[in-house]
Amino acid sequence: MINFFGIRHLSPAGAFYLREFLENTRPELVIIEAPADFEDVSNDIVRPETKPPFAILAYTKSVPVRTVLYPFAEYSPEYQAILWCHENNVPFRFMDLPSETFLALADERIRKIEQLETDEIDETEPVERKPDVYEMLAEKSADGSHETFWERTLEQCADFSAYHEGANLFGAKIREFSEKDEFDEKETKLREIYMRCVIRNAVNGGVSPEKIVVVTGAYHVEGLKTWENDEKLPELPAAESLHTLMPYSYYRLSTRSGYGAGNKAPAYYELIREGLIRGDRLYPAYAYLSKIAEKTRENGGAASSAQVIEGVRLAGSLAKMRGGNIPTLRDLRDAAETCIGEGSFAAVSVAAADAEIGTKIGELPEGVSRTSIQDDFYRLLKDLKLEKYRSVTAQDLKLDLRENIRAGSEKSAFLDLSRSFFLHKLRVLGINFAEYVPSKQENATWAEEWKICWTPEAEIALVESALKGDTVELAAAFQLKEQVEHSDEMSVIAKAVEDAFCCGMSAAANYAVGALQRAAVDAVSFEELAKTAFSLSNVINYGDIRRADCSEIIPILQQIYLRACLVMTGACVCDDAACSAVAQAVNMLNSVELAQNSLDTEKWLYALRETARRDDLNTKLSGLCAAILLERNQMTNDELKTEVSRRLSKGVPADLGAGWFEGLTLKNRYALIARLSLWESLDEYLESLDDEEFKRALVFLRRAFADFSAAEKDSIAENLGEIWGLNGEEVSEVLNAKLDETSQETIDALADIDFDL
Repeated sequence: MINFFGIRHLSPAGAFYLREFLENTRPELVIIEAPADFEDVSNDIVRPETKPPFAILAYTKSVPVRTVLYPFAEYSPEYQAILWCHENNVPFRFMDLPSETFLALADERIRKIEQLETDEIDETEPVERKPDVYEMLAEKSADGSHETFWERTLEQCADFSAYHEGANLFGAKIREFSEKDEFDEKETKLREIYMRCVIRNAVNGGVSPEKIVVVTGAYHVEGLKTWENDEKLPELPAAESLHTLMPYSYYRLSTRSGYGAGNKAPAYYELIREGLIRGDRLYPAYAYLSKIAEKTRENGGAASSAQVIEGVRLAGSLAKMRGGNIPTLRDLRDAAETCIGEGSFAAVSVAAADAEIGTKIGELPEGVSRTSIQDDFYRLLKDLKLEKYRSVTAQDLKLDLRENIRAGSEKSAFLDLSRSFFLHKLRVLGINFAEYVPSKQENATWAEEWKICWTPEAEIALVESALKGDTVELAAAFQLKEQVEHSDEMSVIAKAVEDAFCCGMSAAANYAVGALQRAAVDAVSFEELAKTAFSLSNVINYGDIRRADCSEIIPILQQIYLRACLVMTGACVCDDAACSAVAQAVNMLNSVELAQNSLDTEKWLYALRETARRDDLNTKLSGLCAAILLERNQMTNDELKTEVSRRLSKGVPADLGAGWFEGLTLKNRYALIARLSLWESLDEYLESLDDEEFKRALVFLRRAFADFSAAEKDSIAENLGEIWGLNGEEVSEVLNAKLDETSQETIDALADIDFDL
């Protein structure tokens, strides 16, 4: 009779008792539930340099890339089974469907879902939702949670016989009461046929059934006991694929990351395994609460040893109240909240996250089962001295792109620049290892800031990029080329130019520049022209510091800038819905002109003046252009007063006048606040309005002042106090006071009126 050992895929008790079971059984063959085509990485799994958690990642060889992950922790029963076989020179086999079949089944599921989404659904027919088996278990359990039920019932088993029998029974009952959809049932049936064939082939190959141990998910034990039945394996679907080992993290194993077969507290589950090894079943309680106390103190809180001891006592009492003998995580968390957090879980929440989930990351020997792009990535991490940033804890990295004249070699002199090139390549590839943080020093073109944090998702994205190139640079070049070739928008091509320069890839930059030159002859919108000019301006600004030749970029920028100046006024004939995009483009083009000495300033100033004076344009945009002219000292106080009296007069509709004022306040507010004549004109304008016009103006003016700071509002109040002959502080108190209920209702009602706009 074959020995079936049912397990949970991440079970410390399962991992511990399985080894004891293997020692007692001394099998000649161990068959493990894992994709059959993963056996080629088994030698790398058992190497001493391989540190869990790690995962085997299978991925398709064609785009779009599909992936499937098989993670392992130190307390994974499958991993411990592999180690035991290696230590005892016992052969083992993997028996589940090959990964290429799982990937094909995933594609089939996606197609089915897409088909269901397109099919017509009778919404009048009530859909009965069947309760999930784990929800039913939680309801029946005194713990109110299937996770806590599993921990109290199986992770706390006193010996391997109890775990062995309990896990097999648990799996049988879950199997009996589970409601499976059609696709899940089909996949499970196919998997179990395949696994039974592997078992049968092993017996037919001469291994006695009594000398075989099958390690499988407890759910499948009952389905594999009929292995002797002679059944034909159907033809398996397959998606051509590859697989690789990759480091993993405890956070990714936790259920918070969305991994369905994970557990919510991987670091805590490691403590359970350590307690089993030590023979101390209370070890997890002491270790968990001690960790909570330690982290609480590190975060500035107060936590004593006495609180830890009292917490262990309370957790034990809670366990007995709930029908157990040993505290579970639920009991320990309640005890931590009471004894260390003094009744507030918020006080220990950060410490609890560390004690329950942790920040552990696995390690692999150099070159092990990696794609060429992974090898290149880790080589560059080492070469650029970025290895210390490979952590799940986010870290800041500040770069100085200038040459370090005190360095002993050219490589050291430009280390930060090389780092910048590398991190920008990862950004282009969508590998979220590093996030670019725009510098607060606007004129410091030599400074860059990054926030770096390693995640398994970054590793997966890296593997997916293997289809684009064998190295990080080749993959980034392919990505930029695709971006250029598959875009009809000039601004997207210009962004590719900017990205190529940021990556230090001159060949990719030249290719994108050529495409941009061809695209520049086509008719495009003002917004597209502004975005393109902005990207090219950034390239020129950073050109010297990045040691790039920008000579071909300048004439293209001049051409695009001129076109933008010519079409800007026409673009301002728009409604409020399009106004924001045009305003953003105006600000972009203004910043480009200020940054580049090679551009014709008069062309831009003429466009601004023309837009500011016109009455037939969107008034908010006219106000914005007036604000820019003021900011650049191209509009005098007398000119502003004339414009204010013209825009804010009784004959001008209230929404148009208030809209113009809103545009005026979009730039350099402190300079506007300092102009007392402006507030006198606004006061006179509002005084001249009748009740209906005042209500209309109020809606737009509230929008204009919505994002003013408290300090700015205080300054305005001082101006109004001076105009009205009142105390500025008293005016400020009134203006900044919270509206009473009646006034607020009036304002809310006004906001719902469209005034026939």
